[in-house]
Amino acid sequence: MQKSKHERNWLESLLPLFKQYKNMKHPLEYQNRYQLVVVVILSSRTSDKSVNVASKKLFQQFPTLASLSITTIEELYPFIKSIPGFRKKGTWLIELAKQVKSDEDIPRRQKELTTLPGIGRKTANVIMSESGDTMEGVIVDLHVLRVAPRIGLATGTNPEKIEKQMMEIFPQKYWRQLGMSLTFLGREICRPTNPKCHECPMNPVCEYFKSNQ
Repeated sequence: MQKSKHERNWLESLLPLFKQYKNMKHPLEYQNRYQLVVVVILSSRTSDKSVNVASKKLFQQFPTLASLSITTIEELYPFIKSIPGFRKKGTWLIELAKQVKSDEDIPRRQKELTTLPGIGRKTANVIMSESGDTMEGVIVDLHVLRVAPRIGLATGTNPEKIEKQMMEIFPQKYWRQLGMSLTFLGREICRPTNPKCHECPMNPVCEYFKSNQ
């Protein structure tokens, strides 16, 4: 009898995926935690490539959180105007800088991070993942939101409910690997249209693949 998704050993099933992406670096470019927070906030609903281009000059002008905290929104705009939603994101960044004040004081817990302007649960999970902090959740970005239900790891379309389902299946020590591996899978193989199913390491257990044979 075929196992249900709750009975399946998902950790064993995802080991090939973890192995495939274990050495992959996040496509956003940053040199420290301050830069990480900035690029993650800027990356919402736009490409990582466009953020990487804009952030180079941004960080030359504002090398620390303290330097960003004393600028005006008008001074910041020219450096991020190529980014969609730059006005709102710029306001978030300056408000965050004024609240936190220094790079060393950027929070390392999800509860504190999500009180800051421009940082929600997903954003906080990315920052914690890239910082090597103890994970308190699983990254559920647009890729994971698509891939997890498609594979059969979760059901529904609500990011927090999908995250909760995966947190119940996997031990905490795998949450970082899980989120990033599913993100890379969604970027490279499990695309919204014309997914490369025959190249996918998950096709032996993937519900979408089985239903489209």
